[in-house]
Amino acid sequence: MKSGDLFDIDSLSLDKIMNEEAEFIPLMTNEDEDNMEKEELPSELPILPLRNTVLFPGVVIPITAGRDKSIKLLQKASKEDKIIGVVSQRDADNEDPGWEDIYPVGTVARIVRMFKMPDGNTTVIIQGKKRFSLRELISEEPYLRARVEMLDEKKESRNDPKFVVLMDSIKELALEIIKESPNIPSEAAFALKNIESDTFLLNFISSNMNLDVEKKQKMLETNEMKKRANEVLKHLNLELQMLEMKNEIQSKVKTEFDQQQREYFLHQQMKQIQEELGGSSSETELEEMRQRGKKKKWPQEVADTFEKEIKKLQRINPQVPEFSIQRNYLEFLLDLPWQEYSKDSFDLKKAQAILDRDHYGLEKVKERIIEHLAVLKIKGDMKAPILCLYGPPGVGKTSLGKSIAEALGRKYVRMSLGGMRDEAEIRGHRKTYIGAMPGRVVQNIKKAGTSNPVFVLDEIDKLVSDGHGDPSSAMLEVLDPEQNNEFYDNYLELGYDLSKVMFIATANNLRTVHPALRDRMEVIEVNGYTVEEKIEIAKRHLLPKQLKEHGLKKKDLKLDKKTFEFTIDNYTRESGVRGLDKVLAKLVRYAAKNIAMDQEYQLNLNPQKVEEILGTRRFNKDKYQGNEIAGVVTGLAWTPVGGDILFIESSISKGKGKLTVTGNLGDVMKESAVIAMAYLKANAEDFNIAYEVFDKWDVHIHFPEGATPKDGPSAGITILTSLASLFTQRKVKSHLAMTGEITLRGKVLPVGGIKEKILAAKRAGIREIILSDENKKDIEEISEDYLKGLTFHYVKNMMEVIQISLTRQKVKNPLKVIA
Repeated sequence: MKSGDLFDIDSLSLDKIMNEEAEFIPLMTNEDEDNMEKEELPSELPILPLRNTVLFPGVVIPITAGRDKSIKLLQKASKEDKIIGVVSQRDADNEDPGWEDIYPVGTVARIVRMFKMPDGNTTVIIQGKKRFSLRELISEEPYLRARVEMLDEKKESRNDPKFVVLMDSIKELALEIIKESPNIPSEAAFALKNIESDTFLLNFISSNMNLDVEKKQKMLETNEMKKRANEVLKHLNLELQMLEMKNEIQSKVKTEFDQQQREYFLHQQMKQIQEELGGSSSETELEEMRQRGKKKKWPQEVADTFEKEIKKLQRINPQVPEFSIQRNYLEFLLDLPWQEYSKDSFDLKKAQAILDRDHYGLEKVKERIIEHLAVLKIKGDMKAPILCLYGPPGVGKTSLGKSIAEALGRKYVRMSLGGMRDEAEIRGHRKTYIGAMPGRVVQNIKKAGTSNPVFVLDEIDKLVSDGHGDPSSAMLEVLDPEQNNEFYDNYLELGYDLSKVMFIATANNLRTVHPALRDRMEVIEVNGYTVEEKIEIAKRHLLPKQLKEHGLKKKDLKLDKKTFEFTIDNYTRESGVRGLDKVLAKLVRYAAKNIAMDQEYQLNLNPQKVEEILGTRRFNKDKYQGNEIAGVVTGLAWTPVGGDILFIESSISKGKGKLTVTGNLGDVMKESAVIAMAYLKANAEDFNIAYEVFDKWDVHIHFPEGATPKDGPSAGITILTSLASLFTQRKVKSHLAMTGEITLRGKVLPVGGIKEKILAAKRAGIREIILSDENKKDIEEISEDYLKGLTFHYVKNMMEVIQISLTRQKVKNPLKVIA
């Protein structure tokens, strides 16, 4: 059948069938049903696939056939016994369904009447006889022909009171639906009341219910009459509820429309009264908007849009919701600082002084800002840079934005991106939606009041993508210097120039930032602070700030350098100074409490007093633990709060060569242990280890602090050194630490986080560090102050690592594992 000629239940007129030939009235008595059941039907049938409908036994339906196969089948059957098999096809769009494309259960049908239509299609009226199941395909040409098996109905007795109640409920519900629905003629209720047969009642209702083919087919395939009746009852209940809800909504809409008409007439009367009294308030408001629009220095395109939208507002009834939506849009358009810019301060020395005053260190960032100011001073105009400051928490990335804004003489705005998952937060909603709002980018521009503020995009690495869209992709346009001069906000429906905005993004981890987004930004690494830098920051910034916030003066509390160092080492473990700020706040509160209570207290705090105020030391400073035991090596690790040292322990016990790795490790670190073991076995002769040893001893590698998750490839050379020391029972060089990735060939690859790892090594008393030769460039970029007291060994392969790290001296009481 063609898609335009599909069966539609609404087009079925019982009157037409009744008028044209009275003997085919689609009603059935119990006697008719018994005769139909006893009727002998052939076991081989031509199969007519139907789409979008299911034929039930006893039910009369008209169908229109347009496919060549279907027309041939109907023409031949009408000349013979007029008996065909009707089966629903699974996919309605399939123009040539085969054996696999039709359902396994169908209905034997008798052709009642056939018509030839003017458009070439054939329309037939068919009546269902009995259900059958397909057993075997006989032929597919010129149409489907199959061997079938008739299915008997499992009828229920009218003596069962539950079944009687069930059927009565179905009939009542069906009559109620006919009564409630305006599309079903009242004659249908008459027909329904006169149906005597329970089976035909179920079939008649199932055929006419508003269900998809799959659900109707499921009913047809159900043998048990009681089970089918329960399904019909369930769907009728749902259909009645939907119908009642629809009628209720239509009634409510009509009432609301009448109310709107009434309000419109009242408003027109009120408008006439206001004009008599001396002018309309809405007209005055519109005129004020026009005057504001004339003073704006916006582009011609925006001016044209404003004029068009304000004319639209004039035509809207002030009482309808659209009026306030349109007014809010125009007010937002007027509030935006179109082509309004603050004047930059070109005093480079003053700008440098402001940056140095507020932040200690961060030389690369300060240098980049001063360079931008210098170019602006010479050229007079240029696109603002888009910077990304990345580093551990608490190192001053976000607060640096305020200092940059002050140094440049610009406004400062900040937008937190952490956890943002909806693209509309960036681009806004279309103003046609109720409750629509502009995106947060243009909202913050409006808040700044100028089109060239310093705009901090905080936590850009914590954007989240889900079903609401990808905010990272929306940020691509914001942070692209070639596109953001025409940034399109869905609410504004206009381009806004963001090219003069200085965007400063902050991130803790660049790996989670969208690659295309990372490519658009100038990335500047903000490293953690050394203990010396933290002491200076605490002395110059944190302590004075806390004293001021608690209403105290400088003379009310003092700490010397030694006390600051003690506090940093024992009560904080971080790359930044956020935790240190909280600890100092507690010390200041100690002074404030004593002053408020007029009690004497110690003005100059020493380490003993700090420990008394803050309690037991929270952290033990990581220290080098010696080299007396074979298999214990010091590694260097990077963490989100800075560098750390990592002890790797290996032990052996008699067994069958099993390797066990523990310490809450990720897959990458476990793989490093496997690679190290494989390399050691492959090069056993170079280490003077008999290969048989590996089959006789089990190896256990452990990374202490098992509660802390660990992962990454940088422990590769440390693990191999630990295993080499274990199997040779040679001492590891004292005060030595290392970091680097290894390959199966024994090459040493570079790793990241070098500065943080060096700071951790210095804290732990390490004197020598082994690094990949390719990490040499990272060391050259680090200030000399960080490198004092350290010796670096740059290596290319593992044999160099072993030569440097293992001494010729055996450990005390060595195990005899070498054969």
